[in-house]
Amino acid sequence: MCDCASFRVFEKDIMTSKSSPSEYLVLCRGQWDKTASRDQIAKVIDQFYVWLEGLVDQGKMKHGQRLMYEGKTVGRRNVITDGPFGESKEVIGGFWFAVANSLDEAAEIAAGNPCLEYGLFLEIRPIDPDIATVDNTN
Repeated sequence: MCDCASFRVFEKDIMTSKSSPSEYLVLCRGQWDKTASRDQIAKVIDQFYVWLEGLVDQGKMKHGQRLMYEGKTVGRRNVITDGPFGESKEVIGGFWFAVANSLDEAAEIAAGNPCLEYGLFLEIRPIDPDIATVDNTN
């Protein structure tokens, strides 16, 4: 015999359940526009933090960190060199995490970053919860 009340609860859970959001790494790249004044950059940095905190409060972003300019790279045979270099156009300045239901949604969230108007650009990458294996790496 069917317990209709239990079935309706089960049916409602299935119909209203969405897949849980995933995290996406948001990398901030590039360099500030050389034509922007210090005041303009200071203002957009303040706007960025207001934008970020609003999204954190909504559960759409998670905090990350700024990255320092100095660093080292380690390559094959443990060759260690200085870098990355601040004069490179590919400087990664920081990272954050978008919480979204798809890569497209994560990109839409990131597109609101006010720093995009001043020379920086963002790379959004899905975070793979699986460990690396020979079958899932290129």
